[in-house]
Amino acid sequence: MAEAEELIDLFFYRPLAFLLIKIIYNTRITPDNLTLAAIITGLIGGFFYAFGLQWTCYVGASFYILFIILDCSDGQLARLKKNSSSIGRLLDGIADYVVVTAIYIGIAIGYSQKEGGPSHMLFLLLLSGASIIIQEVLVDFYRTRFLDVVLKRKNTFEEGIKEYRQEYIRLKKQKGKWLERTIIYFYLVYSKVQRGLTTKKRIVAFLNVSPEEYYRKNRLLVRCWIFMGPSAARTTLIVCSLFSRFDLYFWITIGVFNILAALLRIMQYQVDKSYLTRLK
Repeated sequence: MAEAEELIDLFFYRPLAFLLIKIIYNTRITPDNLTLAAIITGLIGGFFYAFGLQWTCYVGASFYILFIILDCSDGQLARLKKNSSSIGRLLDGIADYVVVTAIYIGIAIGYSQKEGGPSHMLFLLLLSGASIIIQEVLVDFYRTRFLDVVLKRKNTFEEGIKEYRQEYIRLKKQKGKWLERTIIYFYLVYSKVQRGLTTKKRIVAFLNVSPEEYYRKNRLLVRCWIFMGPSAARTTLIVCSLFSRFDLYFWITIGVFNILAALLRIMQYQVDKSYLTRLK
């Protein structure tokens, strides 16, 4: 649904990703190949950021854009060829965190090489990274819940946890599956953090709300959540890179986005309270 998509994805990254898919569709390239290519591209971007020069920031930003396009394309190819896998979906999500970490490390190294560089920027870098993780957890949860209720889907968040927990138990009994087990383990840890940030210990069920009512009450809210989605943060970093204003990027992610997240949590709680029935 367009309401649950970031505009920069709809009008820029995904159209470019689809053009790439059109080119490689009849080849033997798989979605996992694209995910691996995306990771390599993102790591190269982080490498260029580490030099801390104006032109290397341009190159790093260019590779970061290419990473986002490849990151969008693997899921599109999997859906078109109908060969998606549970591990592939998790690997795609892990790729995001690996690349963002590499980009941040590159920026940190670049700052450390500048004479007279402000020491507090490294602290802001860490604070920005932590903020983005929390923001993306919240955005992912409320976007998924919006789609589950409006499209009358099962609770994909809880169903996904059950599916991967069972898969993890199955893989523990097999030898040589350490990579798959590790990927699933980190997903389960991520889901635990996500649940802690978004739900209470009490079970909450949507018993007295129709999809139409939920859509009407949450349409604007989910658009606001999407405003600080992953692509918004990435694009903000890319734009700030072009002007060598990483300090501005840090203040946007730490200040503007966190204030927005706090306000939306308050508003979301008030809306949820109006139609949620709590079970003991």
